[in-house]
Amino acid sequence: MSTREFDIIVYGASGFTGRLVAEYLAKRGIERWAMAGRDASKLESVRREIGAPESTPIVIANARDAASIEAMARRAKVVISTVGPYQLYGEPLVAACAKTGADYVDLCGEPNWMAAMIAKYEAQARESRARIVFSCGFDSIPFDCGVFYLQRQAQAQFGAPAQRVRGRVRRMKGTFSGGTLASMLATLEAGKRDPGVVKLMRNPFALSPERGAQQPRDDGPIEDADLNAWAAPFVMAAINTKNVHRSNALMGYPYGRDFTYQEMQSAGAGDAGAKRARSMTNQGRTQMALLAFAPTRALLRAFALPKPGQGPSREARERGSYEVLFVGDLADGRQIKVSVAGDRDPGYGSTSKMISEAALCLAAECENTPGGVWTPAAAMGEALIARLQAHAGVTFQPA
Repeated sequence: MSTREFDIIVYGASGFTGRLVAEYLAKRGIERWAMAGRDASKLESVRREIGAPESTPIVIANARDAASIEAMARRAKVVISTVGPYQLYGEPLVAACAKTGADYVDLCGEPNWMAAMIAKYEAQARESRARIVFSCGFDSIPFDCGVFYLQRQAQAQFGAPAQRVRGRVRRMKGTFSGGTLASMLATLEAGKRDPGVVKLMRNPFALSPERGAQQPRDDGPIEDADLNAWAAPFVMAAINTKNVHRSNALMGYPYGRDFTYQEMQSAGAGDAGAKRARSMTNQGRTQMALLAFAPTRALLRAFALPKPGQGPSREARERGSYEVLFVGDLADGRQIKVSVAGDRDPGYGSTSKMISEAALCLAAECENTPGGVWTPAAAMGEALIARLQAHAGVTFQPA
């Protein structure tokens, strides 16, 4: 029996995504949880608006006040952090959880910061038994757990892992979150200050303890002849690929040491697909070139990023969806396909459900996972997949 006051504390509950997480927990009827942030009046307003019981506790904590963050961490089994960009605001909470033994989940898609946190806090988290799990939203649960699911299916059917896995985003209706864009901008600016960040972002093994096999290129259009389709670069591959390889390493290389993973977005078949893949590639390169220009980033911050508390309407979130195809090729030529699909927009609706279930999973079902810095698949694996299918509208199935 836990001696902690709360099973879950949602830190950043007055922000747009934090509010969605709090609303989800309230509607799920979860007990022993609290809402946390800097402003009690804002938290009280959110509590009323989402229909949470008035008895739902409110905890005041501020990233600029280390004592308040540590006090909050000591009260929780798991802290959900929705306060990003994490490289600007996240370290005090990671430090507090590693010190106090509280588990932690976030929505981080900032590998440069994640690598720094691993180096700085993994040993302490192991000692305190805190499980620190980054990337528990659209980046990277569908991809990290999708590869995990495919490899389990390959072992069950063929007795061997897939040596090569390709992830192909076949459908994505909805927007990336404002937090994702803010994180990208923060990472670009970090790269301007430190060229090592650029090198890290290009390294698929940047979060892994050792470098693996040479990986296939994913920076231009390619033809998947066996799928009768073309594919183009996918902006989140730089995040997800690193988590997939870290999962393989943390679990003792069940995918193999010669495992390769390539993640792209589908562009369609034939000449039309090839044309679209080229167009998508060129558009992505143009966008990244513009983002590298400081005045463009300033304009985006001023006019494009959602303000605190803003985001797509409920109707827009519910209209959204996504599907990712994973194709695994075994060393002997056999092939396996699975798909992962979500029933809400990836950036907000599905993400808020996924991080909530990740926190609930850590709180209730992962006693055998020791302290340390983890990925979703390595920390929670099949237990998380079962929760996502039962509660979060995310399906994993053969394709």
